Amino acid sequence: MAYEETSHEHSDHGHAHPNYMMVFVALCICTILSVIFDVLPWNRATVAILVLAVAVAKAQFVMRYFMHLKFEGRWKYVLLLPTAILACGLPLALAPDIGLHYYTVDVPQVRHQGEPARPIEVPEGTDAGEEHDGH
Repeated sequence: MAYEETSHEHSDHGHAHPNYMMVFVALCICTILSVIFDVLPWNRATVAILVLAVAVAKAQFVMRYFMHLKFEGRWKYVLLLPTAILACGLPLALAPDIGLHYYTVDVPQVRHQGEPARPIEVPEGTDAGEEHDGH
């Protein structure tokens, strides 16, 4: 009798088990909402905000229930804070190099539709077939 009580005590782990079927249903509903938001003829910025909000909700469900973070102590915030700061700071740090110039045409050889091709100008005193090694 004492053996049954101790084995039951160790298997409980101090928290109730989540209803994984309800979490699955919630994830399915979130996925359906994402598809609906993407199909509706709304402004692209509005659709992006709504779809990202649903994606954050889905990530919260996965982290809380499947990764069991809901049942961890408060120390998890100490571990997640540097990651969150890095996740916010990295796009901001890379934006000047990648994000702000990605869709602008900075290359003179690229021509617009309907514009005639321009010949490449070679400066005088250089041979067009000559290779330069940077010296």
